[in-house]
Amino acid sequence: MISSHFGLPLAEPCAQIKKSGFRASQSVHLYGEEFEVLSDPFPNEIEIAIRVRSRRTSQVRHLQLPATLNHRVSSSLRRAA
Repeated sequence: MISSHFGLPLAEPCAQIKKSGFRASQSVHLYGEEFEVLSDPFPNEIEIAIRVRSRRTSQVRHLQLPATLNHRVSSSLRRAA
């Protein structure tokens, strides 16, 4: 089982982030750029990432989600436990 640095299995935060709109076929604005989300959230090293296509350049890449989002979701899950 892969765990985040928050001590939770990454599958739980991935599911929560997906519920908040970061899932395939959605558009998101992160890091000052608009992206088309190509994948559901997945564990990437110790954090969570998504596969995206830049609306500006059409480049496809893995994008690490902001630490603040990861932290907020993990904190919410710990409080619920």
